[in-house]
Amino acid sequence: MSATLEKALRDLGDRARNTEIAFFGGSFTAIDREYMVSLLESARQFLPGFYGIRVSTRPDAVDRDILSLLKEYGVTAIELGAQSMDDSVLKANRRGHTARDVETASGLIKDFGFSLGLQMMTGLYGADVSSDLFTAERFVALKPDTVRVYPTVVMKGTELAELYLSGAYNPYSFETSVKLCAELILLFEKAGIALIRLGLHDSESLRQNSLGHQYHPAFKELCENRIFYDSFLCQAAGISSKNLRVTVHPKSLSKFLGQKKQNLRRFEQMGFAVSVQLDERLGKYELGVCNATEIT
Repeated sequence: MSATLEKALRDLGDRARNTEIAFFGGSFTAIDREYMVSLLESARQFLPGFYGIRVSTRPDAVDRDILSLLKEYGVTAIELGAQSMDDSVLKANRRGHTARDVETASGLIKDFGFSLGLQMMTGLYGADVSSDLFTAERFVALKPDTVRVYPTVVMKGTELAELYLSGAYNPYSFETSVKLCAELILLFEKAGIALIRLGLHDSESLRQNSLGHQYHPAFKELCENRIFYDSFLCQAAGISSKNLRVTVHPKSLSKFLGQKKQNLRRFEQMGFAVSVQLDERLGKYELGVCNATEIT
């Protein structure tokens, strides 16, 4: 590991000071204690060059003793794999923890001065749109610094795959998943919580071993496209003219136009003639729509 960190430090150069050493892919604080400490020992010697250490773990694998140890070794951020705040969903998916465990662990993490991250999964077995929105609202109440949202993807060879193939589990349609996650983006944005990941990292294994049609490599982009699509139609409904001027932040232009300009094509198919004006004063997901024929 040390050689890997040395190479990363060299390759990143000055950017390393804004980069964290991260331990992901499991429950870091639930692994063998000696092994965990050896990993922290290896990472700590490089901390002067990096921003800090980030770990992910289970909500029921956090206590004061563990947090004191993590603090000693320079850990700066802890993410909890909460997945849901609905106990019936957690039980159905045999997560092994409760919503109360998430609340308790979150409070301890913040009390110790760590940056708190929460991870949720939408569309789990036994969940629905209401329970997922409930989870997001509970997350907001816990005031984490960051969140990650992972729409459930059914993988071959899993118990969830068996439920899916038997008809006992019916995942969201892709459209429902996009619409829901578009709402979650706005919810966390309004609360000032950084959404640092939406959707799974792309990989060949994921493409080959997933079932159904729940995975898309540019999922977040599609959700952001949906935000602007819905906003445009909502505002256009109150304007009699089909000749419209849209104002958007320059960095959000591609999100308004849609992937491969799909939004724009759909608007044109509805009979709208759309012109675009850029304005850096607008917010990330803000959109202005007005009657272009009345502009002088």
